[in-house]
Amino acid sequence: MNLNGALLAVDAGNSKTDVAVVGPGGTVLGSARGGGFQPPVVGVSTAVDSLAEIVGRAWAQAGGDALPPTFAHVSACLANADLPVEEVALQTEILGRGWSRSVRVHNDTFAILRAGLDEPRGVAVVCGAGINCVGMTPDGRTARFPAIGKISGDWGGGSGMAEEALWCAARAEDGRGEPSALAVALPAHFGLETMYALIEALHLGLVPFERRHELTPVLFRVSAEGDPVALSLVHRLAEEVVAMSAVALGRLGLLGEEAPVMLGGSVLAARHPQLEDRIRELLAERAPKAVVGFVTAPPVLGAGLLALDESGAGPESADRLRKHYGA
Repeated sequence: MNLNGALLAVDAGNSKTDVAVVGPGGTVLGSARGGGFQPPVVGVSTAVDSLAEIVGRAWAQAGGDALPPTFAHVSACLANADLPVEEVALQTEILGRGWSRSVRVHNDTFAILRAGLDEPRGVAVVCGAGINCVGMTPDGRTARFPAIGKISGDWGGGSGMAEEALWCAARAEDGRGEPSALAVALPAHFGLETMYALIEALHLGLVPFERRHELTPVLFRVSAEGDPVALSLVHRLAEEVVAMSAVALGRLGLLGEEAPVMLGGSVLAARHPQLEDRIRELLAERAPKAVVGFVTAPPVLGAGLLALDESGAGPESADRLRKHYGA
């Protein structure tokens, strides 16, 4: 197979990594999936070592034999590339692998944004385990937030919502807070009868830390059943989504014109009516020309589209890639 001009698209999240070898015409020549990408935990070099193994499998599927693989451009959309200094460190490490002389590292939220847009113009808010927002325009300008957590002003995300639900439920049970059905629903999810029992189980590790994210759907269910405390958390998340969107649109000069606001990640893509309706209501006040959309295509599509953008490919190449991923 002729791999001249092949592009490398990488979407590396906290839990999984997708890699695609894309021809200059938008044809997917090879792909592979691997585990999460967590340089803060294992270090930049080790994280890219793991990425290299996945890239090697995609390259082999595409028919490549020589190693290291050689690409016309690498578009790497990576989790934990939250600050410019982190992007530089990751880009330097990838350049050192000799895959390409042309490497562009983006935060992984840019992959979701580009996957949802026909052109690189608009804003995306992603709410999965965490929350983040980015925006871009065709002239290369971007808008973004550090998105490191509470110290960078963030609130929300699946993990954050679960912690808030636990806080409210604990106070509802012991009388420090407002009564809430969360006090019964959250422990019941784990087969427990009281919040005290759940607090004990979490503290002692009887319920693993990573299972806390299971409580976010419970929160939305209790909210839909009319619980005021749960509903207040859902509405606060809507306020955060709209605040990030409006600020990003303003930074890009798009606040006064029609522009897409794409919503993605497991929490937003679930399209909970109470959350979606409140987002639309608040956006109508703060950014009345914003056009809300939802991203359900795999983020590696966005990484591939960014690679095609860098290579100067035409719209027919983008259409071919979108068709491959069913978008």
